[in-house]
Amino acid sequence: MAVQSGSGSSEKKSSNGENELLTFNAENMQSNMKIIYYSRTFLSIIGGVVAGILGFTGLKGFVFYSLLMAFTSLGLIAKAKFSIHTYFDSWNRVLIDGFLSGLMSFVLFWTFAYDIAHIF
Repeated sequence: MAVQSGSGSSEKKSSNGENELLTFNAENMQSNMKIIYYSRTFLSIIGGVVAGILGFTGLKGFVFYSLLMAFTSLGLIAKAKFSIHTYFDSWNRVLIDGFLSGLMSFVLFWTFAYDIAHIF
């Protein structure tokens, strides 16, 4: 993961006591967001196939997806060494971004794998 241009906090005290906002490198931020997006999409596809093979139906499948995304967020936070503001501008970037697009991929591969394993 790419690091921002400043230290780990969102504001920094200067020598005269004024708060200075840290700047983020746009290319690094975009690279980090791509990593989150690709990670969620890949794990959504794998999770959809696993849920379909295991025969999850209805609410069980969506609970499985929610747990999968929670573990994905936890893994991304651990990869950032629990210092989110060093790599991202907010917690929402790690916890929420890519959730719905991953859901579409999950449902597609969930139904596909379920049909192959249990119907045909």
